[in-house]
Amino acid sequence: QVQLVESGGGLVQPGGSLRLSCAASGIVFNIYDMGWYRQAPGKQRELVASISRGGSTNYADSVKGRFTISRDNVKNTVYLQMNGLKPEDAAEYYCNAHYVSRNYWGQGTQVTVSS
Repeated sequence: QVQLVESGGGLVQPGGSLRLSCAASGIVFNIYDMGWYRQAPGKQRELVASISRGGSTNYADSVKGRFTISRDNVKNTVYLQMNGLKPEDAAEYYCNAHYVSRNYWGQGTQVTVSS
């Protein structure tokens, strides 16, 4: 059974930092491209950052220079380091694993940015 379990969300003040983690099980992690998506109320889910199985990264323009995605193929975990958080970063953050026609999602972790 495939599981993607996110953690690390919470309440942070503007300008603060959080690190999200996504622990994967039930998949051959190192062949999957991994990504973080977010969805704010009333908005579509959007890609925040992705990292290929080879380690290439891609970021949404809105987070470039503030967020960093990384992966640990030994721990089967993908991370999202978020610095300089803004109120507009508040959303439910979802982990995604993708390989060919296989696409899996985690349950999400809430990030709230407020003073």
